[in-house]
Amino acid sequence: MELNDIKPGAGSKKNRRRVARGVGSGLGKTAGRGHKGQKSRAGGYHKVGFEGGQMPLQRRLPKRGFLAVTVEKASEVRLGDLARVEGGTIDLASLKKAGLVNDRASRAKIILAGELKTAVKVNGIPVSKGARAAIESAGGTITDRKPVEKVRKLVAKPKKADAAPAKKTKAPAKKAKA
Repeated sequence: MELNDIKPGAGSKKNRRRVARGVGSGLGKTAGRGHKGQKSRAGGYHKVGFEGGQMPLQRRLPKRGFLAVTVEKASEVRLGDLARVEGGTIDLASLKKAGLVNDRASRAKIILAGELKTAVKVNGIPVSKGARAAIESAGGTITDRKPVEKVRKLVAKPKKADAAPAKKTKAPAKKAKA
């Protein structure tokens, strides 16, 4: 056997279909496009999702949900991972330094997952109920952030009942000269 004798197996290679090359090819004349109509013309296709003027499916279906813009800025820290933080106090800067929180994160929350064996001081980071109990049972302390002031809702002032609405008076009409 020589390199110039090598051929693919019988039937493994099939010739490309050549449309519109005469009647003998089986796809001559209309080239498989049928007679007349938009799809038979050159350049006669429409955009993806077009349904002939009917309201397309992607516009008929209701839109639900959204992805919050702040989702990248928040992260969760497992209770068992707090052992990787150097020093006794845990705040956002120390979590970033230990690599537990993304550098772009602006907030984090400690959740109950794993065990805490040493006493730690958590400063300014929200803590779940279970994690709070676990930290306090290990002898740690939690210092909450400053409480956020609630925004007062603007409420329409009640109308005074004793004040009667002002009556509109009509000016006397001018008489036309005859």
